[in-house]
Amino acid sequence: MSFKNSRFEIEKGIVLQDRYMVEKMLGGGFEGEVYQCREMYTGHMVAAKIFYPERNKQFKKSIIYAKKLIKLSSTPIIMDYISHETMWLDGVKHACIFSEYIEGILLSEFLDDQKGKRLDSFLALHLLHAIVRGVEQIHRNGEYHGDLHLDNIIIQRVGLEFKLKIIDLHHWGDSKKDNRDEDIIKIIRIFYDLLGGPKHYQKLPPAIKEVICGLKRGLILKKFRTITQLRNHLELMEWTDGILYF
Repeated sequence: MSFKNSRFEIEKGIVLQDRYMVEKMLGGGFEGEVYQCREMYTGHMVAAKIFYPERNKQFKKSIIYAKKLIKLSSTPIIMDYISHETMWLDGVKHACIFSEYIEGILLSEFLDDQKGKRLDSFLALHLLHAIVRGVEQIHRNGEYHGDLHLDNIIIQRVGLEFKLKIIDLHHWGDSKKDNRDEDIIKIIRIFYDLLGGPKHYQKLPPAIKEVICGLKRGLILKKFRTITQLRNHLELMEWTDGILYF
């Protein structure tokens, strides 16, 4: 079978690089398509991101992406890098990055499964803190994500905790400081969306609104000049009944 909405039309059972058997398509985006693959001799699952050649001239995008994964290899919230390889599809050479296959579901899917498609304040704060801690480590390594949203965070529940992984790292040509600022803005937006968005914003407790700052970029970046300041704010918040039970 071939996969719906796949431009490459790679079929289940196709073997890549004489090693990885395609199991299913995980998704596609602007840069390419991602597949779940099984290593033939061990059964170990990996993810394979195959880049569209017109989005990856001279393999520049894929090489930058691979180097970013390598640089952030000590960051638990980032998937483990395996290799950057090339393969021929329909007579055209494509770049493919093999990396850790991550169990779990997208944060957007997790949210859709919740009552009212929103989280209570306690759980939303818990997830926000986990995201902030993970992205803080990315920033400490001199990098940024570049496009954080509900569809590129994978969540897995492990006992009482949530294990998070962020996928689809981006590389933009402008300032890393500007992009780290943008990560902060996008994280606050994720928090806002987890709490129900505009429909529920006015009913949120004041302490929660102090984090969201009305989604006003200037106010957010004035209050949280770095992601470490945002983490410190969350860890020093007074957890009133209004936050715990809203």
